[in-house]
Amino acid sequence: MSSSSMSPYKTPSGFLLPSIHAAPPFFTQQLNPTTQATLTAQWTRLILSYARHRQLFLLRVEDAGIPGSDWDEIFRNERINRKLLPSHLSAIFADMVSKNLAVYEPVKQTSSVLLYWRTPDEWAEVLHSWAESTGQLQTILTFYDIVEPPVPSPLTGLPISILRKAISILAKTSRSQTIAVADGEGVRFLPGNTSKG
Repeated sequence: MSSSSMSPYKTPSGFLLPSIHAAPPFFTQQLNPTTQATLTAQWTRLILSYARHRQLFLLRVEDAGIPGSDWDEIFRNERINRKLLPSHLSAIFADMVSKNLAVYEPVKQTSSVLLYWRTPDEWAEVLHSWAESTGQLQTILTFYDIVEPPVPSPLTGLPISILRKAISILAKTSRSQTIAVADGEGVRFLPGNTSKG
């Protein structure tokens, strides 16, 4: 294998793949548990970094086997003729869920996960900062207003389940209040304090 094939590689979407992505063993489940744990940690970092780069939230086991999917850039490496198998991705899911880096979505199945490339606590801070910076404090907003704003924001496309968790976290510090509105659920953001007491 040439040294140039082991260098970082920029994908068409502009994401910089780490050099490990060019190593054939990276795409294969390893028998040695220590080696596999290291590879799983590297895959987890790669998946979460890529999801953040592309603003992707949902990942399904079958995405590893679909050419041209949103995830194809990281689950395939045509330069070394390797791809991540769905069974390997399933094992990575289990590890990510056990470490609270993802949750099975929907619950009671293990073939798709909602990725936490930001934790719910981090989303709560992003959400409150957005409300403050856009002058939305004390304004009642629907969940739709937040995740599908007229002007794209860091919250655009945020899954409602993550939004609910973030709002709940803000409520614990008196920085949000959930309100029933005519077309579903709404929220009012409050200046509040940031201490979790």
